[in-house]
Amino acid sequence: MRNTFFNLLLAISIGCIFINCANRGTPTGGEKDIEPPFIVSTSPENYSTNFSTNEIKIVFNEYIKIKNLQKQLIISPPMKTQPEITPLGGASKTIRIKIFDTLAPNTTYAFNFGNSIEDNNEGNPYTYYRYVFSTGNSIDSLTVSGVISDATKREPETFVSVMLYEVDSTFTDSIVFKETPKYITNTLDSLTSYTIENAKAGNYLLVALKDKNGDNKFQQKSDQIAFKKEFITLPTDSSYNLKLFNEVVDFKPSRPLLVNGEKIMIGYEGNPEGVAFSTDTEMPDGFEYRILKDKTADTLYYWYKPKLEVDSLILNINHPQTTKTYTVRIRDKERDSLRLEASPSGTINYDEDFKISGNIPFTKFDTSKITLIDKDSLPVEFTIKSYDSLSNTYTLGFEKTEDNAYNMTVFPDAFTDFFENTNDTITYSLSTRKQDSYGNLRLNIYNAVYPIIVQLTDSKGVMKYEQYATEQKPLDFLNISAGNYFIRVIFDANKNGVYDTGNYLKKIQPEIVKHSEKQIDEVRAGWDLETNFTLKD
Repeated sequence: MRNTFFNLLLAISIGCIFINCANRGTPTGGEKDIEPPFIVSTSPENYSTNFSTNEIKIVFNEYIKIKNLQKQLIISPPMKTQPEITPLGGASKTIRIKIFDTLAPNTTYAFNFGNSIEDNNEGNPYTYYRYVFSTGNSIDSLTVSGVISDATKREPETFVSVMLYEVDSTFTDSIVFKETPKYITNTLDSLTSYTIENAKAGNYLLVALKDKNGDNKFQQKSDQIAFKKEFITLPTDSSYNLKLFNEVVDFKPSRPLLVNGEKIMIGYEGNPEGVAFSTDTEMPDGFEYRILKDKTADTLYYWYKPKLEVDSLILNINHPQTTKTYTVRIRDKERDSLRLEASPSGTINYDEDFKISGNIPFTKFDTSKITLIDKDSLPVEFTIKSYDSLSNTYTLGFEKTEDNAYNMTVFPDAFTDFFENTNDTITYSLSTRKQDSYGNLRLNIYNAVYPIIVQLTDSKGVMKYEQYATEQKPLDFLNISAGNYFIRVIFDANKNGVYDTGNYLKKIQPEIVKHSEKQIDEVRAGWDLETNFTLKD
């Protein structure tokens, strides 16, 4: 009996221990919170009129945090001095907005928080909250809406600003460079559509910007722009589609610098086409100069001879868009040595040309000092198709056959440069693939206005193959690399054979570009593929 009593007591003690442990355990916490926070009160109330305070309080039912405020918050009209908004970097139940600007009279202001507000624990968003007030007796309620697209890409950039500039007695076209807009909205990170709200009746210039530095002004060098050529009038029931494009930057040279013997470097912005040079310095008899463009950088090189016996050179740079005069210090420096470069290297496609360029301007090319033979040591004829003086490049063409090898030997004195230097012996080796390692694509384009430029691009929009068409007929892309492609069609309105972008000040829209919505069926090696592309209006 004593043992039985002891065992019973032991069992009761162990049970109590387990009960106590269970009572002290960690709670499961229940179901995950999926509800967004909600607003308990605002002071002053949202959509207040005759607004006159400099602080706004927005109180939520739970702790919230604000993220990516710099990108997400849109204030319309923009304020010159940004308000102070808290909390930043912490959590609070209250958003406080402290205004430092002097507010314009009889104006409706809107704070659009986008997707920046979320609860502190689970990150449930309170999306697209707008706080609106008016300094006048009423809230402006007119809207403008539309869609953003890109002039050349299948999809536009995110975070595109859409703006209205009021057309009044002070309006000029240059306002987009100098002033902030009357009203503004943003597509944020996921939308291609836009709506400008709480605008008043009037005439406006409608503009969209991919605004790189966030100053609400157009920077030609860095920003994309879209615009409606005609002014719009509010109220309106129309929807406005805006097409973003990059302008060709105005030509702007930088200060020239002597970098090597008789070689001056000139950096620039924009397009150097049409640039010309002159000098006010007295030059010796027989003075000559040549201009080359760097292959990879926005840089021109001014080569001259003979050597100048002066301390400085006065160089005039004349371009249709600007004229600049600089003084270049002249010193004795070692000249560059002649170097040749060729492309492609290794594999060459059947329809591809062979190019030879030099770092110093060429003055002579003796083709009798070049030989080209195939893998059977048989001579192959070649021709000079062109010479580009700005890039200092000769383009050579020759007929190629499949699965062949070619060796080109450039013997001494084949090339003579600006300073009478010549080349040493150089050998280039090239080869072609078997024809069944490529695919063929026949493309039928319907509903086009000719002429058009038809391109095959990769998924990133990089052009791989191109053809020009002046009438409706099948386009055969022969011997192209296997893979997936998208179709891009450019309507060549001015018939110059290239895509032309727009210009805001000249009120020129970019040429129309159409894209295939989906990639075409895979082009396979050794196969022929035919596909159709009907252009939509």
